Amino acid sequence: MIERLVPDWPAPGHVRAFTTTREGGVSTAGWTSLNLGGATGDDPAHVVENRARFEACLPASAGWLKQVHGCDVVRREVLDTRTVEADAVWTAAPSLPCTLLTADCLPVLFTNKEGTVVAAAHAGWRGLASGVLEATISALPVDAADLLAWIGPGIGVNAYEVGSTFRDAFRARLPWLEVGFVDIEGRVHADLEAVARAILSRSGVTRLHGGGFCTYTDRERFFSHRRQPQGGRMATTIWISPKLPGPR
Repeated sequence: MIERLVPDWPAPGHVRAFTTTREGGVSTAGWTSLNLGGATGDDPAHVVENRARFEACLPASAGWLKQVHGCDVVRREVLDTRTVEADAVWTAAPSLPCTLLTADCLPVLFTNKEGTVVAAAHAGWRGLASGVLEATISALPVDAADLLAWIGPGIGVNAYEVGSTFRDAFRARLPWLEVGFVDIEGRVHADLEAVARAILSRSGVTRLHGGGFCTYTDRERFFSHRRQPQGGRMATTIWISPKLPGPR
C-alpha cells in the first residue's frame, strides 16, 4: 500500500487528489522506495513497478507529462495517445487524472467550487517566473474567482538558499512581486510558496490552501533534488470522480 498525502481543502467531495510520499515502493538506495520518476537513474524495472502501484490507486492511467520547467498547459485528453512537453494539465472529463512529478518544485492543484474542472501545475522557480500558474488559470473554462488552489510539498524557505544574483534576476521577471525572498543569517533564501500565493492572488484565485511543507527537511516523507540530486520523485494527482445518482 502506497502512502498518500490527501489535501486538506474544501473541494467538492467528488474531486479526488493526493500526493505520494517516499513510502510504498520497491526502489532502493537514494530512490527508496516509491520513486515515480523515470529519468532519475533508478532501475527502470523498479520505476515500472512503482508506477503500477501508483496507477492502481487511480481510475485511469496517470497521463504522464514530459515536464520542462515551462508554462505550457495541455488538456489531459491528449495524453492518452502521446506524451507532451508541458508543465500543467487540466480536464473537465470525469475519471481522467491530471498528474505531476516533483522533488522540491511546488505542485499546485486547482478545482472550481462545483468540481466540474480540475488542473495540476508544476511550479518551480522557472515555472513561476515564466507564468505557469497564470497560464493554467487562463486555460480553465471557469472564472478565476470560482477556483480553489492547493499548494503541495515543495522546498521550504529555510532550506532554499539562492543568492542575490538569483533574487535580482527573478525580480526582474516579476517586477511587481514584493515577497518571495528573505535574508537568513546574511544569505538570500527564496520562498516559493510565498511567490505562488502572491501570483495566485494577483490572478484572482483567493481561496488558497495547503503549504507549510518542506521536501528538503522532511527526509522521511519526501524526495528532494537539492538534498539528493540523484534521487526520486513524488507524484501529485487530481481527478473528477463520477457523481453517483441521488436517491429517488
